[in-house]
Amino acid sequence: MSLSKALRPIALAGILAMSAALGACSFAPVYSSGTLASQPLLNLAFAKPNSRLEQVVYHELSLRFGHSEAPDAPLAQVSVSTSAADTMLSQTANPEKPVEVTATATLTITYRDGSSKPPIKLTRFATAGYTRSDQVLADREAAREAAERAAKAAAESLRLGLLAALSR
Repeated sequence: MSLSKALRPIALAGILAMSAALGACSFAPVYSSGTLASQPLLNLAFAKPNSRLEQVVYHELSLRFGHSEAPDAPLAQVSVSTSAADTMLSQTANPEKPVEVTATATLTITYRDGSSKPPIKLTRFATAGYTRSDQVLADREAAREAAERAAKAAAESLRLGLLAALSR
């Protein structure tokens, strides 16, 4: 009985010491000192979107690279086009038909700082699928959602392509 009473203050002191030691710790990225968006080379000015899919791509890129209002920041312009194709080659009695949407995104980075750097132009595409069921509203919404998924995937591919182009 006396042993357990003697261990209680020691255990309490140990717990307090551990909590004080862990309280001094903080979490930080191991391999970088900040985010990619804080690098001035990647702060881009974005053109106005002309469609919902362009807006999706601009949003994804601005989340990753940052956004600048500076007049000399590089201007990023995006154009997105989509196409859809049935993926079945034969007729079937099944009313549900798989469809594949392809989004093709072109990103042009124009330097506005007075330098003679040529613009960077990248084109990437991505696909996303959905199932058409001959219900007009459901088909329209499924096609819209698949086009947005494909645009997000194309934006990620553009992001990686731009990082590769800037690292050269």
